[in-house]
Amino acid sequence: MLTLLRKALQRGFILADAASFVCLENMRVFGVLWGTVRLRCKAALFGVHVGPGTRAHGPVGLLRWPGGTIRIGANVSLISSWRRGTAATLAAPVRLRVFDGASIEIGDGAQLSGSSVTARSTGIIIGRKVLLAPNCIIVDSDFHAPWPPESRTDSPGYENDARVVIGDYAWIGMNSLILKGVTIGEGAIVGAGSVVTRDVPPYSVAAGSPARVLRRHRTEKISP
Repeated sequence: MLTLLRKALQRGFILADAASFVCLENMRVFGVLWGTVRLRCKAALFGVHVGPGTRAHGPVGLLRWPGGTIRIGANVSLISSWRRGTAATLAAPVRLRVFDGASIEIGDGAQLSGSSVTARSTGIIIGRKVLLAPNCIIVDSDFHAPWPPESRTDSPGYENDARVVIGDYAWIGMNSLILKGVTIGEGAIVGAGSVVTRDVPPYSVAAGSPARVLRRHRTEKISP
């Protein structure tokens, strides 16, 4: 805070700057405080594990059917407020939903911004320090049998569900959709607006609809 004040004074501090700074700090401090209190109360009530240092800005939707598991690691950031969104506003708050027998695991230090993560019958694993940009959606299911058409409303098609894994340090661009059965490797980057239907190798850049690998961005493994 002192560093920001020093920079402001160097650039010519005016009353409007003071008002803006106070509002931003109030939003940052009290928004996170209230959001985190709500998250931890809901987690305790619904049987969701939340690690130490995890914070929420705005409401977080926790929907856990009996038999499902949601585990949120330490120092995770869950951003559900447009006030804390950086590159974009958020279409909806963060939502984590599991059905009977399914699981969601979020690794330490991950950041989710307005993300929707739904595991119906398998599992979704989000690794350490994964960055999900605004409005990403991750699912392990089609939620209906694809064929024949007349059976879609009453045939769940569980046999087609498949686990999703996002490796440590991956970065998923805003408005991306990660579909069932996909593994995104450690350190991979997925471009904004991508629809990921197949695996993305570690340390590669993929983009498009459907997403395809464009190049590798590094070769050495990231140190823990």
